Amino acid sequence: MKISAQLSVVIAAIFAVVCFGVAFTGFLSLDGIDDPVRRADGIGFAWFWAFLGAIATTFGVIGVWMVKTHKEDS
Repeated sequence: MKISAQLSVVIAAIFAVVCFGVAFTGFLSLDGIDDPVRRADGIGFAWFWAFLGAIATTFGVIGVWMVKTHKEDS
C-alpha cells in the first residue's frame, strides 16, 4: 500500500496532536499522585508521549519539506 506525501503529513499531524494530548493529560494528572514511585512512572509516561509527538512533528516537517521541494519529472 502506498500513501502520498501529503497524506503522510496529515497522518503525522494527527498522530502528533494525539501524542501531545496524552502527554499534556499525563503532566496535568501528576498532582493527584501521592506515591513517589507511581509519580515517577507517570512522569516517564508523559515524557514518552511527548517524545513520540516530537518524532511525529519531525516527520511531518520533513514531509512538508519533501512536498514543497519536489519537482515533477517531464
